[in-house]
Amino acid sequence: MESLCKIRDVYRAIAEFEKQFQEKHGLCLNEGMLLCSLSQGEAHTSGQMAELLGLSCSNVSKVIASVEKKGLVKRALGKEDKRQMYFQLTAAGQTQLEVMQCCSDDMQKMAKELKGML
Repeated sequence: MESLCKIRDVYRAIAEFEKQFQEKHGLCLNEGMLLCSLSQGEAHTSGQMAELLGLSCSNVSKVIASVEKKGLVKRALGKEDKRQMYFQLTAAGQTQLEVMQCCSDDMQKMAKELKGML
């Protein structure tokens, strides 16, 4: 039972972090993590991003649509396979990512707190 209580505490800490993250950046945690997954400048397919984020293809499609609507991500047709869509950061997405990096102390603090809970 103790393990379940620890998981509950971790879940609550993550939920609180996400609330603060959303208030500060106007993004949910999945949107922020999607931007981070594109931070190396390499374009990814939605399937690749689903795998990187540990989300279903359906959920990652919703996250992509949301950040695309906010102008943080753009889509491009594949060069070799025109049926394939690739996604990459826009200039606004890169700027948002830089702002989030400036706040990485909050994320490191959260990671330490979570580690202490386990």
